[in-house]
Amino acid sequence: MRIAYHLGAHFTDDERLLRCLLKNRDVLLQNEIVVPGPKRYRTLLRETATRLKGQAATIDEQALILEQIMEEDRADRLILSWDSFLSLPNYVLKDRLYPAAGERVRAFCQIFPGIEAEFHLAIRNPASFLPQLYEKLQPPSYAAFLAGADPFDLHWSDVIERILDANPDAPLTIWCDEDTPLVWPEALRAVAGLPADVALDGEDDLLASLMSGEGMTRMRAYLGSHPPQTVTQRRKIVSAFLDKFALPERVDQDIVMPDWTAEVVAEMTALYDEDVARIAQMGDITFLAP
Repeated sequence: MRIAYHLGAHFTDDERLLRCLLKNRDVLLQNEIVVPGPKRYRTLLRETATRLKGQAATIDEQALILEQIMEEDRADRLILSWDSFLSLPNYVLKDRLYPAAGERVRAFCQIFPGIEAEFHLAIRNPASFLPQLYEKLQPPSYAAFLAGADPFDLHWSDVIERILDANPDAPLTIWCDEDTPLVWPEALRAVAGLPADVALDGEDDLLASLMSGEGMTRMRAYLGSHPPQTVTQRRKIVSAFLDKFALPERVDQDIVMPDWTAEVVAEMTALYDEDVARIAQMGDITFLAP
């Protein structure tokens, strides 16, 4: 068996990926892929990792935990999704971005040390990520929120390197949250471990949430009459319809942060673009590019 950990990150998914996979539970079970409900494992794994303190669970402990997570007798693949695998929201910023990401992921993997693991992570522009975190935490001040971190020195590539250093044998797939509408089918299948020809119910739910009803109807009709021959062709079609029919209130975010100006946002975005280019060149990951 292999465990696929969907690591989040925060503010990149809103449980959409998990909901889609749960909607397709029967199809996945036919392929011996198990997707348990989150209540079966999130608290259990967090408490177990805390108790183990980085040590490996015994065979008996692993069997007991799997019995609580899975109703099925066996599986080739187990999918676990939680945006706090890397960190609880309160600890996302401590001098840097997700400072404990590597050891946190390692600690969760030590619950099942004999089972192969793979990781999946969506990243997001800090210029839009930090305002979401700020709104969620409601800190007493901007300085308290930053906790010593420099907003111009927050690099997802550093987070990824910490994950890889602590978990060198586990495959890692990365995509940008901003690109999710274009790479969503590939992200879904990467986590699920399914080939491209397996249809999934709700695969267009994300696009439907971003696009007008007329746009979705036209896009589906176009895809039906002009089936794309490649992933690249499909992305070009989706991009064209999003450009024309996207709902502004769904795709545009008003960024409001203490002391931030348009120049600050632009500079952070440019630094993020440089970081994404660096990540795309990493040899130890799979990067889903639009």
